[in-house]
Amino acid sequence: MAMQHTPLLMHRILDRGAKVAPTEEIVTATEDGARRQSYLETRARAHQLAHALKDAGIGVGDRVGTFMWNGSRHLEAYHACAGMGAVLHTLNIRLSDKDLEYIIGHAEDKIIIADADTLPLLEVLKDRMPSVEQVVVATEAGFEGWSTDLPNAVDYEDFIAGKPGVFGWPEIDENSPLGLCYTSGTTGNPKGVEYEHRSQYLHTMAQCMTDAMGLSATDTMLGIVPMFHAMGWGLPWSALMLGCKQVMPHRFMDPAKLLDLLVTEKVTVSAGVPTIWQGVKALYEANPDQYDLSSLSRLTCGGSAPPPSLIRWFWDTLGVEMIQGWGMTETSPLATLSRRVMKKSQLELSEDEQFENVAKAGQLMPGLELDIFDENFEPVPHDGESVGEILIRGPWICSEYYNNPQPEKFHEGWLITGDVGKIDPEEYLIISDRSKDLVKSGGEWISSVDLENHIVALDGIAQACVVAHPHPKWDERPVALVVLEPGKEVTAEAVINHCATAFAKWQLPDDVLYIESIPLTSTGKMDKKVVRADLDAQGYQLPDMRESAG
Repeated sequence: MAMQHTPLLMHRILDRGAKVAPTEEIVTATEDGARRQSYLETRARAHQLAHALKDAGIGVGDRVGTFMWNGSRHLEAYHACAGMGAVLHTLNIRLSDKDLEYIIGHAEDKIIIADADTLPLLEVLKDRMPSVEQVVVATEAGFEGWSTDLPNAVDYEDFIAGKPGVFGWPEIDENSPLGLCYTSGTTGNPKGVEYEHRSQYLHTMAQCMTDAMGLSATDTMLGIVPMFHAMGWGLPWSALMLGCKQVMPHRFMDPAKLLDLLVTEKVTVSAGVPTIWQGVKALYEANPDQYDLSSLSRLTCGGSAPPPSLIRWFWDTLGVEMIQGWGMTETSPLATLSRRVMKKSQLELSEDEQFENVAKAGQLMPGLELDIFDENFEPVPHDGESVGEILIRGPWICSEYYNNPQPEKFHEGWLITGDVGKIDPEEYLIISDRSKDLVKSGGEWISSVDLENHIVALDGIAQACVVAHPHPKWDERPVALVVLEPGKEVTAEAVINHCATAFAKWQLPDDVLYIESIPLTSTGKMDKKVVRADLDAQGYQLPDMRESAG
């Protein structure tokens, strides 16, 4: 019997949540407390937005920019653009005006939907985004009296008012573009990654699998990862399909507000970068009796590797499983995940052995291929020791950049990730570092990630950042920059001695510097290129070079 060939279009799954769970809530944090609307309302408003965009001249394939925090109106834009066949271009609020000017021009956005509190950032670009015909302004409490001289600005509610609550979603090719995200933190101009309906449909299905994030309609999800970063890790799509309760922090990203949302909304699952969870941990430890987190069951942590000590703290203190994920904008982003128990044989492991698995980047998502290669693109053994560059391919992996092919980033259908790592006999990926962040000393590689994770496990250390610094004899040597916990003192000697318990002498940091904070990228990762540049600007010299200069 022949099966129907049904194109994998996102509209086939995005209306589902409102059908099966029409009264479930979507909660947006505001200055006046939580703003709530149901899935049924949200779906109707998304269809209204689609009509409004169409009436404003947006057709299939046209780019609609969003300059927004995580909130229900941003979710409506996700839903509307996907359904009508427009391309949702999520603009990163934290990028420089130079990068934003390039990205908006390169994508040729026709309309931008912006949160009212972000207008000053956009107004800097008023005469520098010629493709933009209209700006739609979404208003939350405290920003009702907005005004702007951006082109044809209109209030979001006025924009969709009176439009029909049902839009007949068009049938288009499943390989049609759905979303557009630009990478940040790279050299040169940001690079655009285009997501297709088919790729995101498959990514959504994989993400909800039990052995992945295990997202369920019974969950209450707090999406902390910005919806402007790698499509919010795909979580908005998954939640719309399932109909689970969604909690959105909008611009309130401080640990106190996040903890308040976790408690009051009885959140069961959340997702964010390590710096978020380190901030939550610090505030909880300062006021442990203030927060009832008994509803919380699991956290997904990505963007950079969480320290094993942080993973263990959440389990030992709160009984919360931290799931480590690895991926990037170019992988949609879910590529590997690591949970405490990933296969039946691991049920027999001790708890300590199970946590050794969580410290790894994890196992490959079904449908993808991943391997490690040497500089000649020859495969490297999966022995847990041999290190190689990580390459990946599959149905939701980028095969070229948007209007910017860059063939050197791809090899025979594989994406060259820029990450370096190893694969153990159990087929777990273990990230060693970004290739540009490895320290090459005397011809040998030192993993800055491994050193950072070890240092931050030392009592009194809040954060650690290890970077390479030039050395005339050894090429490069590691320098550790640390942020102390409030009221704690940890000597440089204590840090070095602590590292010496796990690393060879030649791998130890040459210096330990104390700083108040570590600069972060627009996606919350440690910005090591800024750290290195700051050291250079300060004329920093390694200790032995200072001695020779003196």
